[in-house]
Amino acid sequence: MRQLALLAAALLAVPISPVARAAEPLEALTAAVRAREVAFAKTMADRDHAAFAGFVAEEALFMGQQTPLRGRQAVVEGWKRYFEGAQAPFSWTPERVEVVASGTLAISSGPVFDPQGQRVGTFNSTWRREKDGEWRVVIDIGCPLCR
Repeated sequence: MRQLALLAAALLAVPISPVARAAEPLEALTAAVRAREVAFAKTMADRDHAAFAGFVAEEALFMGQQTPLRGRQAVVEGWKRYFEGAQAPFSWTPERVEVVASGTLAISSGPVFDPQGQRVGTFNSTWRREKDGEWRVVIDIGCPLCR
């Protein structure tokens, strides 16, 4: 009975939060997502379609101007045309990166540039920390010069 009372007292002393906190500091997680976004963009610059696929979540949803691409296979196939040719048709770089308190989801956004370096749009990517610990894009949507 005494052990049960001690256990109950210990459980009551533990603060219960409706939002789980990330084990790592948010600054470190934010830096990790930013680095992943930069590496993701580099796949386009390097013309490395196979590497691009590794950044896309299995159940990804990429919202384009036409029909949304659902699932990694559809996204990778749908983006294949952007990797054809010697020069990338566009580039992007993260301006803002934010991670939720649990450290499981993040958003990155920033400018999209044409080959001449002119800003032509804004990207918004939702990243999810997968079971293997890697951050992958689960939702992506761009817009022309939205801010």
